[in-house]
Amino acid sequence: MKRLALASAAAALAALPNAALAHTFGAHDAGLVHGFLHPVGGWDHLLAMVAVGLWAAQRGGNALWLLPTAFVGAMVGGGLMGMAGIDLPQAELGILLSVVALGGLVALQSRLPLLASAGVVALFAVFHGHAHGTEMPEAAQPLLYGLGFAVSTALLHVAGIGAALSLRRLVEGRRGTLAVRGTGALVGLAGVALIALG
Repeated sequence: MKRLALASAAAALAALPNAALAHTFGAHDAGLVHGFLHPVGGWDHLLAMVAVGLWAAQRGGNALWLLPTAFVGAMVGGGLMGMAGIDLPQAELGILLSVVALGGLVALQSRLPLLASAGVVALFAVFHGHAHGTEMPEAAQPLLYGLGFAVSTALLHVAGIGAALSLRRLVEGRRGTLAVRGTGALVGLAGVALIALG
């Protein structure tokens, strides 16, 4: 059983170099559909956005809406910065570090104060938004592209929330909590792998 798990993990990591290229396709002629599909085109964005949902579900209460809202709002702000040509040094590194950090926060079941948690999420979201805002001027329909990206991001947050709640329902008691934390640890390790492969 352990060999099968190790083989599966190795196969997943082997697939990362190709999947981690979130910004490789151009945004020419891009509109709503391209913007909607873009977040699932790279592991860095996908993992970070799902991790926000995992953390929100883990926190519960107002975090369920505040953390995703903080991410999407700050991401839009970062996107506007990118569109305006405002430089954000090390944006790609910030994106990769967000995967490690957000996965780690879930793994540690962090209980930062709610506003501080929203601030952490928003900080990382600026990097994600900036990277895509830089591409938006190339798009034929930048506003529709941005709208599609924001909606897709929100849905990935919902997917993370759903995954955490489902894990807790399927795996009863303390093991359900550990399953969510373990998923966060896997996200964080995937972020480390993305940095190493970058």
